[in-house]
Amino acid sequence: MAENPDGLDFTTRPTTSADWRGLDAFLQDLTVRAVRAVDGADACSVTMNRDGRLVSAAGSDDEALKLDSLQYEADAGPCVCSVRDGRNQYAPDLAAEQRWSPYPEQAATYGIGSVLAAPLKVNATTLGALNLYAHHPRAFEPHEGSIGRLADQAAGAVAVAARIQEERTEADDLRAAMLSRAVIDQAIGIVMARRCCPEDEALATLRRASQHRNIKLRDLCWELVQHTGGTPPGPKSFPRRP
Repeated sequence: MAENPDGLDFTTRPTTSADWRGLDAFLQDLTVRAVRAVDGADACSVTMNRDGRLVSAAGSDDEALKLDSLQYEADAGPCVCSVRDGRNQYAPDLAAEQRWSPYPEQAATYGIGSVLAAPLKVNATTLGALNLYAHHPRAFEPHEGSIGRLADQAAGAVAVAARIQEERTEADDLRAAMLSRAVIDQAIGIVMARRCCPEDEALATLRRASQHRNIKLRDLCWELVQHTGGTPPGPKSFPRRP
């Protein structure tokens, strides 16, 4: 194992600061730095389990992503088994590998000699796998245990990054929902003023118009508010409703 080149530390956790670039960027950086940190590694990728489907969330290069894709297509290979079994899966010499056919033969055509997939586990949950590829056979034999420990450290950082991403997505969804509610409330007020009718009747009118035009109520209200006010509605345009 390289002696921590470029200050790599998988225990470093992302933060919620303004410079947070997102989960995909974090994972991409992880793969690039892993190649630098592990002697013999030529490529690296991160497989993530998303709603029961395995996807490559990041790769140090296009070759790593293609090598992952071959495993998904065959539903067999080190990274597939690592995610499913929650254990290191090491193919020291693809030319002699008897497991996961036809993947070893396919990977060998790319000049890959050995593959090591280490699970990204938090407690009893396997989030994905850190996949390392080398052109030479037996490249990871001296480092298998160390790579497993690196993957354990990386898993904690990935879990934190995923939670940050989820929290930001939820916040964006909440802001969108609040804006939609504000737009609908404003449209109801416009109809009430024009028709001199109560709130429930104004809402029913908007719903009928939405059904008649076959568009979402939110979009209809957006058009009405924009047409009435002359500018697109925005979050600052709507006072809090009593």
